[in-house]
Amino acid sequence: MMLKNTVWEAMARAYQNTKGKLVDRLLAALEAAEKEGGDIRGRQSAAILVVSGQSSGVWWKDRVYDLRIEDHPDPIAEMKRLVQIAKAYNHMNRGDELLTENKIKEAMEEYNRAMELYSGNPELIFWPAVTMAATGRVEDSLPLFRKVFALDPNWATLLQRLPAVGQFPKDKKLMRRILEQALKK
Repeated sequence: MMLKNTVWEAMARAYQNTKGKLVDRLLAALEAAEKEGGDIRGRQSAAILVVSGQSSGVWWKDRVYDLRIEDHPDPIAEMKRLVQIAKAYNHMNRGDELLTENKIKEAMEEYNRAMELYSGNPELIFWPAVTMAATGRVEDSLPLFRKVFALDPNWATLLQRLPAVGQFPKDKKLMRRILEQALKK
């Protein structure tokens, strides 16, 4: 279904010549295919699936990237956007893992990478702040809470719901201290 026989060669060259992670190389191959003429039916969809090299036995944990664009006027640009977001969430998840191992410095580096990749997304600020506060790193969490509440005060509402579902300590003093950040500019 490729428009020209040269599409496959262009994909292979782009894949081989691109530096970075597998997802970056696959994205380069998709982009090269489109530039070379792509699918004879035109631009419409794109997909990338990258799984871990080691099976954990939990399929959803093993999917590093599982992205699909079904119907879009510019699927490669949309795929690039989704890959960037997925990278950010991967860094956030890695930060959570490191924090549970009490590797604070490394966790904060991962959280900061996530926030850089998808800046302005309150969720990527909120969950690290929650994790830090819940594990006794309250002072470090306060600037993050202040930032997320300034972006969207609804996150303060969610925070208040977390103790009831076991995702945050049932500590009224701690809660009050954090919610005070919503009032600071």
